[in-house]
Amino acid sequence: MDERQLRVLREVGELGSVTAAAEALLVTPSAISQQLRLLQRSMPVPLTERDGRRVVLTAAGRALAGAAADVESALARARQTVAEFVEQPDGVVTVAAFHSAAAAFFPRLLRSGAAPQLSLHDEDVPQDEFPPLTREYDIVLAHRLDHTAAWPRTVAVTPLLHEPMDVAVPVDHPLAAKRSLTPRDVAGEPWITVHDGFPLLATIEAIGAAADRRLDVVHRVNEFTVVAEMVAAGAGLALIPRWTARPHPGIVLKPLRGVQTHRHVDALHRPERTARRAVRTILTELRTAAETISD
Repeated sequence: MDERQLRVLREVGELGSVTAAAEALLVTPSAISQQLRLLQRSMPVPLTERDGRRVVLTAAGRALAGAAADVESALARARQTVAEFVEQPDGVVTVAAFHSAAAAFFPRLLRSGAAPQLSLHDEDVPQDEFPPLTREYDIVLAHRLDHTAAWPRTVAVTPLLHEPMDVAVPVDHPLAAKRSLTPRDVAGEPWITVHDGFPLLATIEAIGAAADRRLDVVHRVNEFTVVAEMVAAGAGLALIPRWTARPHPGIVLKPLRGVQTHRHVDALHRPERTARRAVRTILTELRTAAETISD
């Protein structure tokens, strides 16, 4: 039993014939008859009977047709409830972000004055674990490097930033005087980088390949705020995002030539989430924030 079958039964009962019901519903009489047969299969008693050449409802059919009106009313109320929810400008929107994106975007979202209520979460995961997070959150801020795989088609993508990753060096380091650096400039230094499985590690390997030597990775830290403190303390060099990382007075950022070091910062979401007005509002706010951050 489904809504369409109940609607057909109701129309046959009210209009008095299969032909009239077919004209009202803009279908063929055979389509009406098919729906009645499908509905009958789920019922223990006959719903229709012959009255000469006409098909009319039995007492059980008339009882079910009356209930069908209640079902249609309930479904209409349910649809209206959903429509009102979808158009709510101030509904709760859940947003997750990896750490540096959270530090850059969350304060701007909170200060934006946008109507939706926000529920913010940090999720620092390997690249392939970002798309599944869209099951739990309305919007997921994720990052990937230029040379890594694109996001799967199961998620919608709103691009936010194409951000350079620069080499962080202590302010008193000899390399701090250079305008830009090459892989050979930095290959002999100790390095701080991310844990295995995170996309930035591939760039570290690319730097070593370009310099024709393996980099000496001495520390594994994912949080860029901690990394900046370690670089300032002389623990090694590191790749740090140019726009989303918080500036540190003890380090300088230098562009790296000869290796692709940009990353994409994107908002991932399931396509159906943007049916909600509140989610669309937050995506607009994120794009606005991205323009401010990159400027």
